Amino acid sequence: MKGITFPAWHGSHYVTLAELLVRLGSFGLGLTWRVECEESVDPRCAEMERRSVGAGMDTLTLLSLTTPGLQLIDAEARGFAEDVLVVVLTEVDSSLWEVRAADERVLSELRCHCPGVTDL
Repeated sequence: MKGITFPAWHGSHYVTLAELLVRLGSFGLGLTWRVECEESVDPRCAEMERRSVGAGMDTLTLLSLTTPGLQLIDAEARGFAEDVLVVVLTEVDSSLWEVRAADERVLSELRCHCPGVTDL
């Protein structure tokens, strides 16, 4: 997997996990997600981790748990297609995102929409 990183803050706007999930488009719809939160800043963090046990959760369930505007601190969401890891969204210290993906189109989409992108 290749990866990129970019600031989680664009001015006063925080880029949420929900925004990244939406940017995945059709690539992300069929994925199963497992989420780990180092710092539980909201009750939804515990719910995401609970639903990650076993088979994980679908994209729409994860999206429903991350809107509106959930800010994460040190969290990782891993997306699987048929039990194969295809995307990893890592939020580092509420200051930057690292995205790794098996499909270069995912990274290209984020490069177009997120300022300050650099390759990992």
